[in-house]
Amino acid sequence: MSEHSANPSSTTATGRTRAVKAVIPAAGLATRFLPATKAVPKELLPVIDRPVLQYIVEEAAQAGIGDVLLITGRGKTSMVDHFDRRPDLEARLEAKGDAERLAAVKRPSELAEIYTCRQPEQLGLGHAVGYAESHVGDQPFAVLLGDEFVKPSEPLLPAMLELQARTGGVVLAFFEVDPAETKRYGIASVAPAEAELTDIGEVVRVTGMVEKPQPEDAPSNLAVLGRYVLPGRIFDAIRRTEPGSGGEIQLTDAMELLRSEGVPVHAIVYRGTRYDTGMPLGYLQTVVQIAVEREDLGGEFRAWLTEFVNNGDETVTAAILNGVRDTAGGSGT
Repeated sequence: MSEHSANPSSTTATGRTRAVKAVIPAAGLATRFLPATKAVPKELLPVIDRPVLQYIVEEAAQAGIGDVLLITGRGKTSMVDHFDRRPDLEARLEAKGDAERLAAVKRPSELAEIYTCRQPEQLGLGHAVGYAESHVGDQPFAVLLGDEFVKPSEPLLPAMLELQARTGGVVLAFFEVDPAETKRYGIASVAPAEAELTDIGEVVRVTGMVEKPQPEDAPSNLAVLGRYVLPGRIFDAIRRTEPGSGGEIQLTDAMELLRSEGVPVHAIVYRGTRYDTGMPLGYLQTVVQIAVEREDLGGEFRAWLTEFVNNGDETVTAAILNGVRDTAGGSGT
């Protein structure tokens, strides 16, 4: 039985529908990881013994989402295979009595119902999300970018789903960056949220977004995290959005169009641990951080890392490891 079989009702006390579907755009070429990603999708790069994509689907399942659409591209069918059953492998593990690995192999197929749609050309995030319309319809849905996820014990998505169900608008997630780093991110201008929304968490009302501003021009130090909960009317906005930055159809532009037409846009400021695997440095930091925190690996790995980094200088190594935690938690890797 799938984990999502016990999902809560999709209708809230406000009478609005709560999002129960997620879209993961995963058609990109991942040029930063070439040549590894020539044949292996970046989303399947392993973080210890699970691919990045599984962590993201697990995040959705934990929030009660049991329907996941992968927007894929050429050469990425292995992403779908990962969430399929492998009866031959399962039978071999069962015959060996390896119950732990058997459960691990079965787990991906039990997380959610996985559907796919191919994006023939990569023409921007808005363009990719637009391909989900026939699957999502006019209902709200979540968008989870395929190269970042949050710590399971510090969830983000449930609060975003609740906020969107109350407002019916666009819901984003922000994290704080060092002011000197604003030129690497989409940065938001914000105002205080309505009082009735503050019980959900650290909620702000979004008044605008600027793509990669210089520090002196940045309206804040709140950067966009790769999580969105969107109303179904986003698809019409995408159709009316002209190519923008890089000649691509940007989701940010479509959301800004809705905001200009009166659709409420809010965000939750996330202060938990964020893992960013979109670039090699962030990917390596994610692997190290999760490895040192694993019960089955952490002690031995930490001891080896201490010796490797500074020949046994635990003070220096502790500082390095703390730096990894801080960076993965939201300083902009």
